[in-house]
Amino acid sequence: MEDLCESQHVAGTSQTGPAECVEDAPSSGSARPGATQKRKRNSTSRETGKRTKVKGKSEPAPKRKKKKARKTAKWNAPRYTIQETDNDMLLLISDVDQYEVQRRTKRRARKVTKTAPRSSTKRATAPKTTVKAERKWDSPPSAGLVGVKLEEQGHGSWGLRLPAEILVRIFQVVVSRDGAVPFLCRVSRVCRLWHGAASSPVLWRSTTLGFCWTEPGKQQLLKTQVKIQNTVSWLAQNRFSQLREFALCHWKHLVNYTVQTISQFCPHLTSLKLQDCAGVTSEAFLSLASGCTQLASLNLQHSQVHVPDLISFLETYGSRIKQLLITFNSRVMALINAISKGCCPELQLLEIDNKFVRDSHQLTLCIESLQSGCPKLQVLRLLNQTWLPKVVRGTTVFQSGFPQLEELCLATSSSSSVEEQVLYRLLHGSPRLRVLDLRGCYRVTPAGLSTLPCKELECLYLGLYCSSNNLTLPKEGSHLLTGRWNCTLLELDLRGQAFSEEDLEIAMAKLTGGEGSSPLRSLNLEGTKVPLSALRLVITLCPQLTYLNLTSCRYLPRGLKRAYRGQEDIQLLYDRLIKSTQVDVDD
Repeated sequence: MEDLCESQHVAGTSQTGPAECVEDAPSSGSARPGATQKRKRNSTSRETGKRTKVKGKSEPAPKRKKKKARKTAKWNAPRYTIQETDNDMLLLISDVDQYEVQRRTKRRARKVTKTAPRSSTKRATAPKTTVKAERKWDSPPSAGLVGVKLEEQGHGSWGLRLPAEILVRIFQVVVSRDGAVPFLCRVSRVCRLWHGAASSPVLWRSTTLGFCWTEPGKQQLLKTQVKIQNTVSWLAQNRFSQLREFALCHWKHLVNYTVQTISQFCPHLTSLKLQDCAGVTSEAFLSLASGCTQLASLNLQHSQVHVPDLISFLETYGSRIKQLLITFNSRVMALINAISKGCCPELQLLEIDNKFVRDSHQLTLCIESLQSGCPKLQVLRLLNQTWLPKVVRGTTVFQSGFPQLEELCLATSSSSSVEEQVLYRLLHGSPRLRVLDLRGCYRVTPAGLSTLPCKELECLYLGLYCSSNNLTLPKEGSHLLTGRWNCTLLELDLRGQAFSEEDLEIAMAKLTGGEGSSPLRSLNLEGTKVPLSALRLVITLCPQLTYLNLTSCRYLPRGLKRAYRGQEDIQLLYDRLIKSTQVDVDD
């Protein structure tokens, strides 16, 4: 029995030993074949899991078609001709024949049949559609494009199909209103078509360059100066081939370089304006004399110019100059004396602006001496001059005068002491005068104006744009002005004058002179004592009136004291006045 028990114990130990070895040490070499298969399954399952994971990460994406290089648009020759009509319109005439259009449609139909989808075993997948977000500047399609597919028409196709000549005409309208810079610089960055249209030299005939290279109060660096020089030279070579009018404003540096570059590449330049510029020396004038042989207008107002260099330039090449605009100071007197001696015999416009308020009796004597030196002078403007009564002490009357003078301007924003004697000394030989601007000249009376030799005056400005509390103004005589020039007067300015109600009513009644309607187009009665009855006469007797200023007219009812612009606005005022008269009659 003992032997049997021992044999069973040994057998039990021999049976249970390997099982414990498998659990405790599964990697031992004495494992059973079943256990090794189980271990292999677990390892293979882990490896397959890892493989699937790796496969999910490293699986190469399906091959995509390589993006083709973007083709540049081919600008084919236009299949139309453009002709200009008499009414400033462009006429498009197509050069494509009707049979050629039919051939194109047939070719397109053949291409469509050739590229039809194949009937293969592949699944017919729907084409992918990508919805693009509508941009803010994309406008909705108009009603005229109903039935045209959006893919074929496109939002910007009008810009590609629009002829460049029409686009240039559109740009000309904007340039004439706002200037070439910076409008053309901005639109040239839109697309190729707009860039080509904005590069047309026709649009750059009149250009103004303002200084905006550095911030206010900062000095100009050397790099900035190089950029400015490169920009000016590039514009002169690539845009200014047909330049006619050029202006520089607020340039304190590189003025001579700019003028020399413009005179080198712009032979057709006729007008040069240097406003608020500094450093204009003889180099600039010499380059203008040699390069710009057609220069006829020179504007140097409020600029620091070396006067002796300017005088030498006018003495040599002054016969070309027809318009000269300068600023009055003590050094300009020598320039005016040189002009009076005949250095500018073809001068037609002379404008002298007084930057500093001071006595200008010396200027008066010099202007009188111009009567012999400038026989062809047509426009004479003496702006902001402080005329004093002692100017007219002399009794000398010049016999020549200005026989070709058509405009005389003595306007100022403050008060001026010009009297009738000064006007007669300047205008005694000017029967062709059309425009007389005496704004601020409070000493001029209607009786003195009515004695002037000009018989066809069209514009008369007598408004006061300053405080008139301490000024002695005439209270009668406005009817002398309207009675003298009632057939020719187009614009009349009586702002701030102290004419009485009766005098203004008589003046408005004499606008026609008993011969029908008046040609008056603009009337400024701001701050006057015009009555309501005179206002009715003005509107009835002046059918061509397009501007009427009734601001601060204290003798008019409320609601009428404002400026009226346009015939429609004045017609509404007329209807309102008629209703008010009907109400008064009924009462």
